[in-house]
Amino acid sequence: MRHRSLLALTTALTTGALLLTACGSRDSGNSGSGDDGGGGKSTVTIGITVPLTGSLSPFGQGIKNSVDLAVKTANKNNEVKGVTFAITALDDQALPGTGQQNAAKLAADKNVIGVVGPVNSGVAQSMQDVLAKADLTQVSPANTNPALSQGDNWATGEKKRPFKTYFRTATTDIIQGRFAAQFLYKDAGKRKVFVADDKQTYGVGLATLFAQEFKRLGGDVVGTDHLTVKETDFSATANKIKNSGADAVYFGGQFPEAGLLSDQVKKAGARIPLMGGDGMYNPGFITASGESNDGDLATSVGYPVEDLDSAKKFVTGYKDAGYKDPYATYGGYAYDGAWAIIEAVKKAVADNNGKLPANPRAKVLDAMSSVSFDGVTGKVSFDQYGDTTNKQLTVYQVKNNAWTTLKSATFKD
Repeated sequence: MRHRSLLALTTALTTGALLLTACGSRDSGNSGSGDDGGGGKSTVTIGITVPLTGSLSPFGQGIKNSVDLAVKTANKNNEVKGVTFAITALDDQALPGTGQQNAAKLAADKNVIGVVGPVNSGVAQSMQDVLAKADLTQVSPANTNPALSQGDNWATGEKKRPFKTYFRTATTDIIQGRFAAQFLYKDAGKRKVFVADDKQTYGVGLATLFAQEFKRLGGDVVGTDHLTVKETDFSATANKIKNSGADAVYFGGQFPEAGLLSDQVKKAGARIPLMGGDGMYNPGFITASGESNDGDLATSVGYPVEDLDSAKKFVTGYKDAGYKDPYATYGGYAYDGAWAIIEAVKKAVADNNGKLPANPRAKVLDAMSSVSFDGVTGKVSFDQYGDTTNKQLTVYQVKNNAWTTLKSATFKD
């Protein structure tokens, strides 16, 4: 999910931090690098900052649990000899100010050697500088804004990585927005689209990239509008959509607003599909609407985890662990993000005669660029910008009040 230039952080709210060890119990704050007092092992912590409360908590809980599973698996398998992994999970509430506070807290904890998260690109933007100054590796399983890794001028071809500490296992909106436009134009045969967004970093960016590609293909954007997050009355926008003559709607935003917009568009009399990105792909989109969502569409990063042979152990392990919440959209990518950090720790230890380096953050960061392994979601590796090399995406469609897979493919220009 997306980013732009530096946001004014006016939402510096204090959040209740949920601190967990890898076993899921409350963390006393003592899990960290150094001798753990038992058997001479060093303990290092993977931090997590995601929305654990609020409307986007289904994403965050799935990410937290998946990182927890990765850590438990690494410890069980003695993946890095002499090292035990733990987690510290913080609730960013999908707020940039809170995300920045969490980044500072994780950076100040010398035991933290890497961070998985956040969900929202606007939150990521608020964290990047803080983590970079601390040499603290960050891997997001959900951010899709290109500027986070390629700089603000990426669209003009001036790509410059702003923070060497930032990586992601989710593909960018450069790919996702264009993939959606190509599907809607070529596969669905739509020619007139109304484009709306939620005025947030992720939503605006995704909608903009979709619209550019749709017009490049020969389609018409017959209208645009902007919604406000957490509002519920979108009837004015719904009427604009109806009167525009559009044969589809594209929405850049999250599932709570997307579900309400779909509902109100159909109540206004426009029986046309609404399409969105990975932020819309959640069961909450369907439950947010009183009208049937059948026919609505969403893209999401990667192939369906449950359909991948590479994900069978993850799916089974997640179920066996008894987590209350599903792994949801980003679970597999969170597991792979955590495992990338674990692989980097393994290399740092191997390069230091089998011992955790005195400065583990810098060494883990150095190792990240060469990380490559077969993960839950497929081959996991990073390019020169820290972006995933995996360009697989999937189109989902609502049928009988449930998301179903419609098309999976590797994006090609």
